[in-house]
Amino acid sequence: MSNFDLSEEIRAYWGQRAATFDLAFGHRIAPGAEARAWAAPMHRLGPAPQRVLELACGTGEVTRLLHDLGHEVTALDFCEPMLAVARAKHAGKPRLRFRLADAHATMEPAQSHDAILCRHLVWTLTRPAEAFAHWFRVLRPGGRLLIYDGNWARPDPRGYWAAGLLALWERLSPDPTYHGALGDRHAGIMRRLPFGAGLTFETLEPMLRSAGFVDLTQIPHEPIAEAQRRSNGLRNRLRTRVYRRFILLARKPEAEAPSAVR
Repeated sequence: MSNFDLSEEIRAYWGQRAATFDLAFGHRIAPGAEARAWAAPMHRLGPAPQRVLELACGTGEVTRLLHDLGHEVTALDFCEPMLAVARAKHAGKPRLRFRLADAHATMEPAQSHDAILCRHLVWTLTRPAEAFAHWFRVLRPGGRLLIYDGNWARPDPRGYWAAGLLALWERLSPDPTYHGALGDRHAGIMRRLPFGAGLTFETLEPMLRSAGFVDLTQIPHEPIAEAQRRSNGLRNRLRTRVYRRFILLARKPEAEAPSAVR
């Protein structure tokens, strides 16, 4: 099946989940300690206001944090139902625009943004090398890229016990808010993705370096997980221990190498 067909299936999948997406653990960001933990790496994007391009903004949870930090945010998503939820949340706010656009080709001008940020997007890319090259072009020299993601294909070895308990819990008492009836569909999409076998910092690093990014740094995700455990019940606390999650910060050089000049 072509990437186009897969992209359309992904769009339809997220569209079906838009109305209840914030009910599923890991998507809504609780105010207080969890919001502060998610926002902490964003301070590395530079002092506000930065021109930040948020990719796959979904229902606008990360958008809120970026905007509250004082940045000028352009938030994109290729799923109109997700954007509808985000627009309703943030109606009337200044320094914020929402656009329907694909993260592989945002239609944003070259060197138009100081920073790019995405959460739980990279694992879904159907053409990752193309996307990374495009993001590099859209960033100004010296601009930063901040990625929050994880290996959702299989549990971390340290998380097998939590995954086992959750599987038993799900059989005894299904959670309709987590993946619900779309769980098998989610798995089917993942098997056909370039990162379907798993996404890690180590997998991503050489691809981003090939696109031209430098100063790649891994930021610990554990402070976010700790904050989530303090504000959630046992089932969701177990979910924080299943997968290996990571945060990656990279930078576009101040001046492109001669070979990279287009």
